[in-house]
Amino acid sequence: MLSAPPENNLLGTDGLPRFGYFASPVTRLNLAQFTYYNVMDRPASALAKYLHYKQFQFVSISHADWQIGVAIADIRYAASAFCYFYQRSTQQLDEISLLKPFSLGVQMSNTPVAGSARINGKQHICLTPKGYNWQLTLQGELLSGNLMLHGGENAQPIALCTPTGYNGWTYTQKHNALALSGELHYRGTALDLSTALAGYDFSAGYMRRETSWRWGSISATLPQGRFGLNLANGVNETGATENCLWLDGRLQLLPPVSIGLNRQQPTQPWQFSSTDQQVCLQFTPQQCRRERLNLGILASNFRQYCGFFSGSILLQNGEKLILDQVPGLAEDHFARW
Repeated sequence: MLSAPPENNLLGTDGLPRFGYFASPVTRLNLAQFTYYNVMDRPASALAKYLHYKQFQFVSISHADWQIGVAIADIRYAASAFCYFYQRSTQQLDEISLLKPFSLGVQMSNTPVAGSARINGKQHICLTPKGYNWQLTLQGELLSGNLMLHGGENAQPIALCTPTGYNGWTYTQKHNALALSGELHYRGTALDLSTALAGYDFSAGYMRRETSWRWGSISATLPQGRFGLNLANGVNETGATENCLWLDGRLQLLPPVSIGLNRQQPTQPWQFSSTDQQVCLQFTPQQCRRERLNLGILASNFRQYCGFFSGSILLQNGEKLILDQVPGLAEDHFARW
């Protein structure tokens, strides 16, 4: 049986979060103990402390022929979820989305290593962290099945907490290029998971009232082994970044990157690059899962693209890793919450 991660609290005895990278996942967020102040340095109300907390969980499954994305997000005023299946050969994207006002009937995991996040509707979604593994259960016309994402005994997820805005924080934990077991059906047809790889994202905290990010992600098999990549702009950028790669499960941190795109011409390639040229990648979008919601107080402009990465990344051992049309995801998101 896989051993559980060691006890690791996010908050210190002073009620404030510990910032930086964590060698092992946080096992307790301890939100009740968080000492939350407003921008005038006065204790925030219990209602503000509740409403300002945001959390989302995401699982991606990548295969040479198709891509799956599954997410649950709780922003307190509402909870939303989506589930999609993308066929690369036809560039067709089939999706289901859910929206629950005031997050009624929605449950989220308390930590990235235990508990369950679930939402019900025309597509039932349940994400259950189990230590270094994650379980995904789906039930609906679009996707159904029960999967396990295997982190392994020596799992090395990226786990970090950074200051956000004036008085907030964000904890992010991600792990890509994970092996899969279980079974999964797309509209009643069994999918071959033997060569598929998966990744997860657990992000939570007191984020900016207006938040935006750009992001790139890969879970794929290269000649060098199982390869995972995570690159981001916009959330974790104060003293540390979540930029990293995995090669056969071994984690390597990467430098800050700029992510350039043309929102008015969405089919144009994106550019992912670091100033030292350690990362030099181009992402070519093929299809997009999008959602726009503008309620004044709340707003979301979300675009997640399926496509291909090409370019190079310099590894710690000096080897240059060449990517040639490697399937991956890129995301551009604005949120007012």
